[in-house]
Amino acid sequence: MTVELAISETGEGDSLVILHGLFGSKRNWWSIARQLGDARHVVVADLRNHGASPWDPVHDYPALAADVARLVETRLGGRAAVIGHSLGGKAAMMLALQRPELVERLVVVDIAPTRSPGNSADILRALQHVPLDRCDRRADVEAALADDVPNPAVRAFLAANVVSGPNGLAWGVNLDAIARYLDDILGFPDVQPGRTFAGPTLVIAGGRSPYVRPEHHGAIVQLFPTARIETIPGAGHWLHADSPGEFLAAVRAFLEA
Repeated sequence: MTVELAISETGEGDSLVILHGLFGSKRNWWSIARQLGDARHVVVADLRNHGASPWDPVHDYPALAADVARLVETRLGGRAAVIGHSLGGKAAMMLALQRPELVERLVVVDIAPTRSPGNSADILRALQHVPLDRCDRRADVEAALADDVPNPAVRAFLAANVVSGPNGLAWGVNLDAIARYLDDILGFPDVQPGRTFAGPTLVIAGGRSPYVRPEHHGAIVQLFPTARIETIPGAGHWLHADSPGEFLAAVRAFLEA
């Protein structure tokens, strides 16, 4: 079953949907959304089991894509451009392959339709082991993550998922569902032979990131035959935060083409 995604909106014009990555939220993309809102009606969504969107025991890409399809069909007139980062990029690719009529054009940010590298399993275990009952504020959560997550920026990003409730701090992301489906999240569903998305597609990779490398280009073009692959040399996986000017310039040029 689909869920109704929580969204934030800005701007006017043709619709553009932005989908965040694993352990992220629409908040992470609001600055980019506001800038793109000078030319588009930009909708930033929390994916299921993240942010303000409902929790659901299922967390695979067909389910994520179906939620976004519901959003586009019921609230955006049935067609939108879609930008997806990491987890959101795989959900966006799945949407384009399953429901191509809903996707005007596609921007995939630093992810390929293949099994992903990285330390998501380690991060998940670290989050599960945070003693929230002994934490009073997010700084305590960051301190509890310090041994397993040495990068302070990543710790702050992860701790932003903590919310205050009647019984103290709690996770605002459904760690149980993510743990149950982690293998699916790291992978990509088998696609019916011959199924492709022929619409305009841009893949933007971070030059310092392992998620889109030359060996992945064949898998991208097989499913997205019109795909153009661009690399921002100095950027990592969060390239929209590392190099926002270059990222925005690439996205604007593609959306306006």
